Amino acid sequence: MVLYKHGDKLYAGVRGVITDHLEGVSRDQVVPSFPQTAPGGGMTGTTEFLKVLRNVWEEHTTCITMIRDILMYMDKVYVKSKNVLPVEELGLDLFRDVVTRSRTHPIQSHLIDALLYHIRLERDGEVIDRLTVKNVVAMMLGLTSAIGMPRTGTEPKVYETDFEGRFLETSKAFYRMESQVFLRECDATEYLKKAERRLLEEEQRIANYLTPTTEHKIRHVVEEELLEAHVKVVIEMENSGMVTMMSHDKVEDLGRMYKLLSRVSSGHDEMRRILRDHVEELVRAVNETFGGVGPIASGTSIPGEVTQSDSSSRLSLNGASTNDAAAGAIPQASPLPWVEEILRIKEKFDVLLSRSFDGDRAFESEMNSALERSINRNRKAPEFLSLFIDENLKKGLKGKTEDEVEGLLDKTVTLFRFVEEKDIFERYYKQHLAKRLLFGKSVSEDAEKSMIGKLKIECGYQFTQKWEGMFNDMRTSSELMGDYRTHLSNSVTAPKNIVDLGVNVLTTTFWPMNSIGTGDAAQFPPEAQASIDHFQKYYHSRYSGRKLTWTSHFGSADLKATFDKSRKEINVSTFGMIVLVGVFNKVSDDQGVTYEHISDETSIPDADLKRTLQSLALGKHKILHKSTKGKDILPTDVFKVNTAFTSPLHKIRIQQISATAAAGGGGGGGGGGANAMETDLERTETMEKIEETRKHQLEACIVRIMKARKRMEHNLLVAEVIKQTAARFTPSPPLVKKRIEGLIEREYLERDKTDRKKYNYLA
Repeated sequence: MVLYKHGDKLYAGVRGVITDHLEGVSRDQVVPSFPQTAPGGGMTGTTEFLKVLRNVWEEHTTCITMIRDILMYMDKVYVKSKNVLPVEELGLDLFRDVVTRSRTHPIQSHLIDALLYHIRLERDGEVIDRLTVKNVVAMMLGLTSAIGMPRTGTEPKVYETDFEGRFLETSKAFYRMESQVFLRECDATEYLKKAERRLLEEEQRIANYLTPTTEHKIRHVVEEELLEAHVKVVIEMENSGMVTMMSHDKVEDLGRMYKLLSRVSSGHDEMRRILRDHVEELVRAVNETFGGVGPIASGTSIPGEVTQSDSSSRLSLNGASTNDAAAGAIPQASPLPWVEEILRIKEKFDVLLSRSFDGDRAFESEMNSALERSINRNRKAPEFLSLFIDENLKKGLKGKTEDEVEGLLDKTVTLFRFVEEKDIFERYYKQHLAKRLLFGKSVSEDAEKSMIGKLKIECGYQFTQKWEGMFNDMRTSSELMGDYRTHLSNSVTAPKNIVDLGVNVLTTTFWPMNSIGTGDAAQFPPEAQASIDHFQKYYHSRYSGRKLTWTSHFGSADLKATFDKSRKEINVSTFGMIVLVGVFNKVSDDQGVTYEHISDETSIPDADLKRTLQSLALGKHKILHKSTKGKDILPTDVFKVNTAFTSPLHKIRIQQISATAAAGGGGGGGGGGANAMETDLERTETMEKIEETRKHQLEACIVRIMKARKRMEHNLLVAEVIKQTAARFTPSPPLVKKRIEGLIEREYLERDKTDRKKYNYLA
């Protein structure tokens, strides 16, 4: 027929025959198998209906293949010349139009409803005939929605146009309703488990019988309805939300939350907000319990954002405002527990970060920022950290392995990074290190040097230069004393029965001389003075041009004492030795000595003398008797030797009472190297000295910058100064401005004559 130019008739005949056949099949096979609505909203006969449709499709495709083979010549000649559909595609389009989209019978609606009903049953936990559903879906994927020619092969399928939209729409409604049920019945952990299971089910459904192109669409629907719509509600669920998970170290649950909420835009933002608030709340509780910090009122400025006019707040003795202190509700500060709790919090969240949050840098940054802000709300944090290091380097490292020591030091350095006012830490650390070195309290010199090395890496050489100088002084002093003792053994001019003397020669620029003491030397007993004079003569013979200034605040002496019933070896402070040997060795045992007489004989400053007498007369080992009761030393008090003193110990150590304990602060034990938290008065003095030092540092920084730049705008200069000093402290812009004005007054700088906002450097 094609050869004889009757291709039109043949093509039309084929179309008519196929159409008539499909109409009969639809009427006789498909329509009678329509599903029926069951009571309660269900359906019956859906599987049988889909099977019938599948069978009709399979039979049709087989027939069309056979017809295509028979009419192959028509496809090659007629179809191409007339630009019409090939026989196979014609047959598929007729199946679509006559069967699946029949205008006579509601086959299309029943087909979509049956598929959606099977999916609903599977979501409800029922077992369905997946193979049949898969075959029907394959049928819909085999049918294109395109009408006529030309065909490019990218036309949408019946699956996409007829089914996918309805599938996504009903899924959206299903999960929206289910999310409300989950919120009513489940806690946060169970809710997330169900959401996770639903996502996995949908992925499996795609793999079983739907098409991969639907996967990201249905995943978005589930994420939007189960997760994104309820992010804040789930995270903040009472007794089960993120805070509860973190409090109870629910690593797996937090990991699930992190993974699921990464799928939605605001998920991780909300999690980081909760993480930040929880960390700040934990540290706030530690500050209030162990840090001596009162409750922080809303609107309280955080460290580093304080203006110069807020200087009184910056120097607050209790780390809170004066009004808070006046409230009387601030507990006693406990430095060591404070640091231990902060380290525990840091370690806890490091574990969560690693195991639950996949080491997410954004979470780490949020956690560290929260820790830094909260830690620096405690103005005593630098002192507490230095005291913690001091305690561990004195005795806390005993029995620990080298790895354990390094681990503890690393944790401490990590905490040090969060401290903004590192210059305050430096001052306290120098004081505490001085006591450890001078009293020989360090457990390990290697640990001391390791700690300094770690701090040098953090802050640079200048930060630790003086500490290293202190170690160098101790080393050279040890060598010097070895040479001196050799000199004594060979000297013919040395006094007989000379007191064995141990001297540490300290460089004043390295050591905290305010803590060690100035040149207000007490009057040593003749026995000790002879040794001092001889050493001084020897020292000057080796180092001409140097000046030795003696200080008695640090140091100790070993004495042999005879009491009524025993002889004892007593270790006392240098001041204690001066009192016992220089005063009570000169009087009879039963003779009383007044406070004024002791003061005149020893020239010990009143505060130190009172603490010395408290140590000797009121401590555990009462070497002296005091005429009055009570812990205070009065100018009218009279003292005498306690000749009846007894102790089961042969060697007795009498520690010098600290200034804190002597003042009734209860902040710490005795002297002998013991470091206690500063009193309010001491802290005020320390802060005043630090503020004065900061002024000089800021001015030096300003001059250094202007010398290099020559001319600079005010805001840029302030920003550069803050940037360069941030390694030690964070100055406020008003403070920088004030130092600039001071330099202008002293003619280091001048304001630009054409632009008052700029400064010029004056050579």
